[in-house]
Amino acid sequence: MSLDSITEVVRSSRQQLKLAVLDMTGTTVADDGLIERAFSSAVAPEGVEPGSERYRSMLGYLRETMGISKIDVFRQLFGANHEQAARVHRAFEVGYDEALSEGTLRPVPGAESAINFLRETGIKVCLTTGFARHTQNSMLESLGWMGLADLSLCPADAGRGGPFPDMILTAILALDLDDVRQTLVVGDTTSDIQSGCRAGASLVLGVLTGTHQEAALRAAGAHDVIPSVAELPTLLSGAGNTLHSLWR
Repeated sequence: MSLDSITEVVRSSRQQLKLAVLDMTGTTVADDGLIERAFSSAVAPEGVEPGSERYRSMLGYLRETMGISKIDVFRQLFGANHEQAARVHRAFEVGYDEALSEGTLRPVPGAESAINFLRETGIKVCLTTGFARHTQNSMLESLGWMGLADLSLCPADAGRGGPFPDMILTAILALDLDDVRQTLVVGDTTSDIQSGCRAGASLVLGVLTGTHQEAALRAAGAHDVIPSVAELPTLLSGAGNTLHSLWR
């Protein structure tokens, strides 16, 4: 992404960036297959065997809907049987939590430095996820990230997860921003991008460290796509005075 393209988007908003809403899994946190392994363990007791046509179809839907609230994903997969969907969702989160307890979670390289950079330059940071609150807390604890960001939100905190704008708008209200256009959104899924666009963020960036490819992220409305969240310090430092002194 070029300095000119960042500058143009920020210039069009007539606002100084004051908040960065960053997705967790795939954007700031490396998944390393944990989600799919927890999914496989959760659906197997329901008769969905790995390698079966039904399993492949469900796994494809899981990949397609990365970034969306996990309970909503399971409700779609199991249709009107809400009890079964809730049971599988619980098993999924238990499996994921067990993987976290093994210490296998790791940050995307450069993510922690990028978050520290944003806060040091006066931009507040909110970390978002499609997981439940206890799982998000487990992720933050596993990474040693408690207190790293100004705020962390999950769908239950806001009402709905992606692709709806609720978590971003909740962050804006919680952190006392004056204008939605003061917001930067970064994510690795089409759901993250749609959330940012629907919230009215002035800068919505896709990253290539997670689930969805560049073409899909651009089609969802990303202003641009960058290799990794680790690029943010270079990009925003390059924008220099544009980001921090325009229209004061």
